[in-house]
Amino acid sequence: MTADSPLAAYQRALADGFVADDAQRRAVEALQACHGALHQGADAPVTGVYLWGPVGRGKTWLMDQFHQSLRVPARRQHFHHFMGWVHQRLFQLTGTPDPLQALARELAGDVRVLCFDELFVNDIGDAIILGRLFQVMFDEGVVMVCTSNQPPGQLYADGFNRERFMPAIEAIEAHMQVVAVDGSEDHRLHPGTAEQRYWVDQPQALAAVFQRLSAGQACSEAPVMVGSRRIVTVQSSETVLWCRYADLCEQPLAAMDFMQLCDRYSAILLGEVPGLSASTRPGRIARGTEDGAQRVEAGDRELPALSVHDDSVRRFIALVDECYDRKVPLYIEARVPLAELYTEGYLEFAFRRTLSRLQEMQLQRFGQ
Repeated sequence: MTADSPLAAYQRALADGFVADDAQRRAVEALQACHGALHQGADAPVTGVYLWGPVGRGKTWLMDQFHQSLRVPARRQHFHHFMGWVHQRLFQLTGTPDPLQALARELAGDVRVLCFDELFVNDIGDAIILGRLFQVMFDEGVVMVCTSNQPPGQLYADGFNRERFMPAIEAIEAHMQVVAVDGSEDHRLHPGTAEQRYWVDQPQALAAVFQRLSAGQACSEAPVMVGSRRIVTVQSSETVLWCRYADLCEQPLAAMDFMQLCDRYSAILLGEVPGLSASTRPGRIARGTEDGAQRVEAGDRELPALSVHDDSVRRFIALVDECYDRKVPLYIEARVPLAELYTEGYLEFAFRRTLSRLQEMQLQRFGQ
């Protein structure tokens, strides 16, 4: 074992008071084996690692220790960032005989290892691409290490035309060691100094936060531009953005827009967040994403039932993920308590991670 390895990092964390966890230990052993194989210098195929389990079990921390200890070319990304890049490159490769193969070769030329956080598939366009992309990536020698809340066999479980995604699952199970990180300890609940960043029916609370964080800065109520997007604000300053939920999550913004906001601002305030639970309605094929996929046939499958809020909830989840990944504090004023924000609906499973992250954001150490 070298001084710079996943196992060494885990042992240091235990010595510093990290809570021992058998499930994490199994994950560390798998990551250590992958780390050793990557640094042997041989051309033999290397088995990647797929860590899955409930929120708060330390999967992201373990993967980050693995990534930081690598001495081979590697890239670490949130999975939806990676898919954004894939869609952009495929558009740029229009006219190439086999764009997925070309993209995989490009990746293999740049990196030996891809580390993905939060692998989660709920879009048919992504599912169809991944059905082949993972296989050609593995064929080109790219090693993948990722985290997910679901085992491979449950990815895109109720998805439209799921058979198009099955090759991706088969590729994962053939080329990665699947490890359940399902210990009883929720490592996000370790003691920490609380700092309130969530209020119920207290709009004045955000006004006080904005004033404190923007002290000495020029402030404006004018809309801000993110690329070609015009975002209505309550107020903004050089480092702080304050918006209503309707103006940030009920508008046609994408994950890339939230990435740019987190690049520009060191804190984001979100007010007038409604209760997001609602009864579901029959699913419909949205015009756009599905139209772009070749030979998509509904067959006998039923589309999932969505609620009236679910489109905005997807954007809210993306915003929380981005703030969490970038350590940008998110201050929220809502109509209901945090635990009641989204209690039923098609996105209930995905929202568990969001709730856990929002709870962790209530600690002073977050963002420092």
